[in-house]
Amino acid sequence: MKILKITTFSIFFLCIATGFSQNQTIVGVAAGNDNFTTLVTAVKAADLVGTLSSDGPFTVFAPVNSAFEALPSGTVESLLKPENKGTLQGILTYHVVAGTFMAKDVIKAINDNNGSFDVKTVQGGTITLSLSEGNVMLKDATGAMAKVVIADVAASNGVVHALDSVVMPK
Repeated sequence: MKILKITTFSIFFLCIATGFSQNQTIVGVAAGNDNFTTLVTAVKAADLVGTLSSDGPFTVFAPVNSAFEALPSGTVESLLKPENKGTLQGILTYHVVAGTFMAKDVIKAINDNNGSFDVKTVQGGTITLSLSEGNVMLKDATGAMAKVVIADVAASNGVVHALDSVVMPK
């Protein structure tokens, strides 16, 4: 009986937590997760909070903190300077796609298109999606690869997929 109560409580808590995240915008979801503190700082510096809090819907491929840490030394600090706001906006909007693309939809599109699927980003560039060892991979304009490490984090205005690397436009 005690196990049943604990299980019921756990399921109830999970439902509340899931519902709570779905009532937050993409920015709210990211701000509520310690893995995205660098991303949230960058979104604020680029004046994109309003955009990513709007109705959307958007799919955001969101780099985790360690993805930003892997960039060459000084890159993040430089991008956060006011004089580099345009460059930062371009990089961040390269991680955003108009519409809501859940993982199952992405995988289906990849499989339906002979193993890769190009998506146009809000920035105007293209990211190529593919599969490798069961993981969704993104190939950016420079040819670098990023892996989706967490998929389908629902938000009120779209969905977030966490990335292990920062993708870069041309």
